[in-house]
Amino acid sequence: MGAPKLAPELQEKLVAAAERAWRNAYAPFSKFRVGAALLTAQGNVYPGCNVENSSYGLTNCAERTAIFSAVAAEGPAMSIRAIAVVIEGDGACAPCGACRQVIFEFGPEAVVIHRSENGLRAVPIAALLPEGFRL
Repeated sequence: MGAPKLAPELQEKLVAAAERAWRNAYAPFSKFRVGAALLTAQGNVYPGCNVENSSYGLTNCAERTAIFSAVAAEGPAMSIRAIAVVIEGDGACAPCGACRQVIFEFGPEAVVIHRSENGLRAVPIAALLPEGFRL
C-alpha cells in the first residue's frame, strides 16, 4: 500500500474540524468525547460526533455520524476522500471495526487521519481494514 496523498494543510483543516466536532458529543455515560470530520470527493467537509444512548447498543460513533450526514446531503453516491478522528485531549484513537467497514464502504481509497502513540497518522483505510469488502 502506498503512502496516502493528502496535503498537510488539508490534514490540519480536517483535524481542526474534528476537534470542534467533539465539543458537541453526547457522552454522559462514558465521558469519552470523539469528533470526526469527513472530506468527500466533491470537496465538502462534514463533521460528526459520538452520540450515546441509555441503551448502549444504540450509541453511534463520530465517524458514522459524519458519514451518514454526508450521505444525507450528497446522496448514495457520496464518496469519502479522507476522514479525521480525534478525541478530547491528546490520546490515541483509531476508528473502531464497525466504523472501518463503513468508511471502506464509501471510500475504499480513503485516507484515515488519527492520533497514535507517535503523533498524527494518515493511513489508507485498507491498512486499517485488510480485506475489507463491498457488495
